[in-house]
Amino acid sequence: MGIMRKSFFSSILKAAAVSVGIAICGAHAVESIADAKAIAEEAYIFGYPLVTMEMTRRVMTNVSKPEANHAPMGEFYHSRTYPSASFRDITAPNADTLYSTAWVDLSAEPFVLTIPDEAGRYFLMPLLDAWTTVFEAPGTRTTGTGAQSYLITGPGWSGNVPEGLKEYKSPTSMIWIIGRTYCNGTAEDYAAVHAIQDRYKLFPLSAYGTAYVPPAGKVDPSVDAKTAVRDQVNRLDAETYFRTLAALMEKNPPTAADAPLLERMATIGLRPGHPFELSALDAEAAKAVQEVPKTALAKILAHRSEAGVQINGWTFSLKTGVYGEDYLQRAFVTAIGLGANRPQDAVYPISESDTEGKDYDGLNRYVLHFEKDQIPPVQGFWSLTMYDSQYFFTANALNRFTVSPRNNLHYNDDGSLDLYIQHDSPGVENESNWLPAPADKFVLIMRLYWPKDEVLNGHWQPPGVKIVGPRRGSATEG
Repeated sequence: MGIMRKSFFSSILKAAAVSVGIAICGAHAVESIADAKAIAEEAYIFGYPLVTMEMTRRVMTNVSKPEANHAPMGEFYHSRTYPSASFRDITAPNADTLYSTAWVDLSAEPFVLTIPDEAGRYFLMPLLDAWTTVFEAPGTRTTGTGAQSYLITGPGWSGNVPEGLKEYKSPTSMIWIIGRTYCNGTAEDYAAVHAIQDRYKLFPLSAYGTAYVPPAGKVDPSVDAKTAVRDQVNRLDAETYFRTLAALMEKNPPTAADAPLLERMATIGLRPGHPFELSALDAEAAKAVQEVPKTALAKILAHRSEAGVQINGWTFSLKTGVYGEDYLQRAFVTAIGLGANRPQDAVYPISESDTEGKDYDGLNRYVLHFEKDQIPPVQGFWSLTMYDSQYFFTANALNRFTVSPRNNLHYNDDGSLDLYIQHDSPGVENESNWLPAPADKFVLIMRLYWPKDEVLNGHWQPPGVKIVGPRRGSATEG
């Protein structure tokens, strides 16, 4: 009798609420259907990095032993060569360094990370929390190239740090280590970097001082290892997406600064550690929320024009790696370049169009000209990388995805530099300066590792890419 009465009055309350435009969710209410959708869009954008990180982790750790850019939880996978054109685990990979990556769960205990003497070689070992924030960045710039050891601890851990280890405290239980060791791509240098990689060590604190052997990983056959992770995330329906987000926030807590948004999210029933139920909203609100993945994703991708200043056809941003409450920026960087570094370690000018404002197309030939005083000013290294329109590598005859000083670039007599960006060879004499393009649309990303102050303070600007004519032999060539 009591339950029936409660159900009856709940139905009356919902009907009345809909008649005045209020969306009911449990004991909470939002002002209108539009408000419910707006909050859900905020929540989608807010959670996009966390959900993407989790989906990436599932794919990259779903193996019994390290192989093919994957490794079990808590274990390094060391890339022995640059990623190939078939690599789809993350967007905008680099082909300048060899990756040493590991996913670690700190909820049970801390992990020890040891780095050998790099003998002056450039390296970077950023630690990302589950929200993609780089919370520590040991490397050549910050800690030098000597041997070093760390204890990585999770939220709430308060034990004793063994002598000789420096504590790095993560704000979340899930972390991603994305080590990068510079390599010039020759067989000799590959071997030298492999020897360094083999001395990177990662193991749980309980194994400290022992001859630790990582356990075999567990393989989940339900994990989709074929579809690009970004596509998997973008295809999630609203209820699955928000359920995933709610579960992940329990072990990977938002920051205190996120509290105002969390309060708004609670009004649609989205709370850390509590299953999200779309049915808890009235029918009209639920219908509106179901549309959110499409509309919120569109907002994320449309943020490109606001992601940084626009200079000579490049989007030039210094807002990577650490985001604070700039949730849209964080989501945008996740969508196009998951795992981005702090700007002090790397800056990534991105360009999709030439100096005339036209999208790049392999039907045309382009030149990027650097005056002598425009050569990217870095203390690490710089490169220019080619991607298809989806930010993945594209196959080409040279198997070259990036061009940089390691290609023995030919400089002009006055010290300036021309890089040739086109589908077909610019001629044998210019091939050292050639960045092969696909036959159709493409995107360019410049990488400036350990940029000098003139990059960070805006005094240096990347030159624009100029179209010089149609592809030779094409129907449009004059």
